[in-house]
Amino acid sequence: MQTLNRLKGLKSRNDFADPAVTFLVTFLQGRVQRARSRELDRGASAVEWVIISAVVVAIVGVVAAIINSALSQGANKVGNCIKGATASSTC
Repeated sequence: MQTLNRLKGLKSRNDFADPAVTFLVTFLQGRVQRARSRELDRGASAVEWVIISAVVVAIVGVVAAIINSALSQGANKVGNCIKGATASSTC
């Protein structure tokens, strides 16, 4: 709190005429006011999207593993059938 009051004092006394310092003080004051006003729903929303995305990626990974396993088994069956095939027998 003291730091914020000190920054407000600098802005009002205009101790620093540098526009970058003025911008920084104004920016920080806005951030502090927003934090105090409980306007932090955007962060919570971003976390929710990350969790939802992680769940979707996990589901896609499981489905891909199941499909890969089924295709591998089918390919092995076909390969074994070709190896054991003769002119008189079929798979």
